[in-house]
Amino acid sequence: MGLDYEIFKLGNVRLQRGGRLPDCKLAYKTFGKMSAAKDNVIVYPTWYSGQHPDNEWLIGPGMALDPEKYFIIIPNMLGNGLSSSPSNVPAPYNGPRFPRVATYDNVQAQHRLLTEKFGVKKLCLVTGWSMGALQTFHWGALYPDMVERIAPFCGSAKCSRHNFVFLEGVKAALTADGTFNGGWYKEQPTRGLRAMARVYAGWGFSQAFYRERLDLERLGYSSLEDFLVGFWEGFFAPKDANNLLAMLWNWQNGDVSDNELYKGDFKRALGAIKAKAYVMPGQTDLYFPPEDSQFEVANMPNAKFLPVPSIWGHFAGGPGINPADVKFIDNALKELLSA
Repeated sequence: MGLDYEIFKLGNVRLQRGGRLPDCKLAYKTFGKMSAAKDNVIVYPTWYSGQHPDNEWLIGPGMALDPEKYFIIIPNMLGNGLSSSPSNVPAPYNGPRFPRVATYDNVQAQHRLLTEKFGVKKLCLVTGWSMGALQTFHWGALYPDMVERIAPFCGSAKCSRHNFVFLEGVKAALTADGTFNGGWYKEQPTRGLRAMARVYAGWGFSQAFYRERLDLERLGYSSLEDFLVGFWEGFFAPKDANNLLAMLWNWQNGDVSDNELYKGDFKRALGAIKAKAYVMPGQTDLYFPPEDSQFEVANMPNAKFLPVPSIWGHFAGGPGINPADVKFIDNALKELLSA
């Protein structure tokens, strides 16, 4: 069976934090056709641990991301197992020796794909969930003259201190498994992956989600334990531990201003985003509370604060499991694209 994605070869890539990725590969999938004027291009980056199929719920005929109207590119984040990652690069950069890859590096790689492979000069939209939102903010700040609209949902332009602490818990659970062996495991640290899943379970959905028993009433699990095993352990058990840790480092160090352009001035980086922006936090998101988004919007010149009215917590933003939230996000994207 052939692959349903393509590979863009970047050669030897020097990374923002001083490392290097030899023979760097960016995996991506496209939908629709690029117009002759190359003015119908949408970039839709992946999220923490997600790969391009996990984004496809927001693409389809009649939806905002309609392949009959737009040329949509889903670039896979470095570290996600399809693009260059700890699990697929040859020694000596494999496993725990995989270099530190920042969101800045991901967006630079994506920019090269768009300009070198497709000759694109303008993007009509960049959008994404969670770490996809982090990349979306970076696109707006790093390439303000190229990006016409951005719609980050359930994500932030900078990892907050509280979010950083949550991820420390995730990391500690994963690496406490003896099988992990400093990243030189012979088989996946299954107990660590399952423990990590249980830490995540208290954060991914809101208190109200659990109070209303939506895991049973809407997702069809037979008990809370069944949900923890079936949904959460099932979510993380198939993934590679070093890949998860590489992306986790990227997430913790995410900051739209941490580059030579803005030199750590967060307000200046936000102020530089010229794109018309719909910033859509989840109303009950425990990672990225609406207050963080309000601060971002207050410092962006052309942004609208549009919280997703949902008790599905962070998962209001994906991956397409609550139809009402999908409809809200899709309608907002339609409105933004017609503006």
